[in-house]
Amino acid sequence: MNQVLLYVGSGLLALWGLAHVFATRGAVEGFGDLSADNARILAMEWINEGATLVFLGLLTAAVTFVGPIGSRMARTVFVLVSVALNVLSGISLFTGFRVRFLPYKLCPAIFTGASILILLGAFL
Repeated sequence: MNQVLLYVGSGLLALWGLAHVFATRGAVEGFGDLSADNARILAMEWINEGATLVFLGLLTAAVTFVGPIGSRMARTVFVLVSVALNVLSGISLFTGFRVRFLPYKLCPAIFTGASILILLGAFL
């Protein structure tokens, strides 16, 4: 069961990260008329967040696959991934959550939910 929780949490992160990457063009266009530099910076940030989420998901899945998931090293990785997700969740809560666009409001819930799944998988 622990591995299932870890893989679900990691899969959620990787999929949401890929969604960020593939939605970058639409997100940038949604901001309307931007200078080329501002559009590039916005795209960079969207791609960075997506890549970070994919990396955290893959890292969690890799550590789960290699195992043992109860080792101090594995648990340290899981805790650090969860800390990173909760930091991202806090940032999203005070920025993107305050806009009307629904996917921005989902980020804190997805980040926190994945964090909880990973911690449950690591310590249950």
